[in-house]
Amino acid sequence: MFRFSRNAITRACSLSIRRPEVIRHRRYASQAINQMLQLQQMEICADPPSRGLVVGVYADEEDKNDAGILTPTGWRYNVQKTHGRLLEVLRMSGPMPKRGETRLLFAVEPERVPYYSAVAVIGLGKECLGYNPYEVLDEQKEAIRRSVADACRILAELDTDRIEVENCGHAESAAEGAALGIWIYQELRDPKRRISVPSIDLYATKDEICDIEGWRIGLQKAAAQNLTRQLQEMPSNLLTPTAFAQNVVEVLCKSGVNVEVKVEGWAESQSMHAFLAVGKASCEPPIFLELSYYGTCAEERPIVLVGQGVTYDAGGLCLKEKQELFHMRGDMTGAAVVVATCRAVAGLRLPDATNVMITRGDEFEYLREGMAGRPTRTLIEFIAQSICKDTAPKLNK
Repeated sequence: MFRFSRNAITRACSLSIRRPEVIRHRRYASQAINQMLQLQQMEICADPPSRGLVVGVYADEEDKNDAGILTPTGWRYNVQKTHGRLLEVLRMSGPMPKRGETRLLFAVEPERVPYYSAVAVIGLGKECLGYNPYEVLDEQKEAIRRSVADACRILAELDTDRIEVENCGHAESAAEGAALGIWIYQELRDPKRRISVPSIDLYATKDEICDIEGWRIGLQKAAAQNLTRQLQEMPSNLLTPTAFAQNVVEVLCKSGVNVEVKVEGWAESQSMHAFLAVGKASCEPPIFLELSYYGTCAEERPIVLVGQGVTYDAGGLCLKEKQELFHMRGDMTGAAVVVATCRAVAGLRLPDATNVMITRGDEFEYLREGMAGRPTRTLIEFIAQSICKDTAPKLNK
């Protein structure tokens, strides 16, 4: 791109124009020159796109003098891109980050305008971490998930446009943590005031084999969890039983899951009197959802999941305490988890082990209005058993 000074362009215009209207042309040329100079100044002064990188380091949490060992991908970045400056600055900043801790480093690349504006170094603990039978979890994978999620959340707060995450030894856990870390509920915010969410991608050097499949699986698992979080955070006045069913239909029908929405009349024909009795406490009609996913032949035994979907539970006549009422919009978490699980199974196209899935969830509101349940009520269910629950408070002796 050639750049001309103001005097050169003005001199060229004055030599080429030899007419009485030269003043008018010079005025137009001057305006064009000013616009060109303003664009050049904007290009020079504009900030480059903000990018962030997440790399891991192994260190003994109990030893403050541990020099730390970078992950293989982090070591390659340290040698190839920063010429050893990353590890040098990390050691100068203090003790190695503990497991789950994030250390932000800036300007570690020798270039004047670095490709990554910020590098987040996460602590992964010892290299020998593995499965913990007492906690029933893999501590190494859990450390990767938690650390990557915290690092991505911190980088997102710096208005980072793009975040690249190394696999940290397990690409699936890294992807899951990254997607969980940048998630934020802002459905009810003004579109002009919504926070921009950075994109996430897997970082790898040229001589490294990328685990793209593991990264994809991690993103699918995180998407299912974020779906549950979105349904949980939605206010109960907006997420009515009908709205919940509409959300499920929109989300799962795209994934190849069969969704059957059954209304109050169907429940009456099935003698589901307990289900109907609780639903009478609200003006919102109760809804019963049945989700079916078939991964293989129908002869295989299905896996059945059942989730409770009380969109708001006030306790009926036995009204709950005000501290409990604040969190009762989350009483539909069971149904939300079932829906998210079904979406993850369909997205991952799991084989024979989970070939058929039938999930059932009942959506209703349980309030202290209308035909709310009364103490000493007796209900006859379709399984020919009577349900008698005494909800009257017991007198102190």
